Amino acid sequence: MALIPLANKGNFFHIYDFRVKPGSGDAFVKLFEEFDYSDDNPMHKSPHQVKDGVMLQDTEDADHFYLIGEWSSVEEHKRILVEMQALAPEFVKYIEDLEKGAFVPKYAEIVSSTPQHILDAAK
Repeated sequence: MALIPLANKGNFFHIYDFRVKPGSGDAFVKLFEEFDYSDDNPMHKSPHQVKDGVMLQDTEDADHFYLIGEWSSVEEHKRILVEMQALAPEFVKYIEDLEKGAFVPKYAEIVSSTPQHILDAAK
């Protein structure tokens, strides 16, 4: 299997760090997947989405999640996020502290990523 970098230098990750209501992790993931994999998800229609996002569940706290994805434009992600919020996807009802901004991403620029020729040499 060929190694590829997780992300590319110069792009951005959106990083969500949030909790769901106690014991609702399985229901949250089910509803998230239903929305995420549907034609209703505006995120998947943007050419600025470089790599599809992934949902991560904390191995020590089943109610703690992270959502990350790679984009070429923070501004485009923010614009589409407003569009998505207007759709009010059902999975959001499980997220704790929404009124306190619990499901608002942080953005981070990818400033280092292993060049492909280095990964190719590691085989």
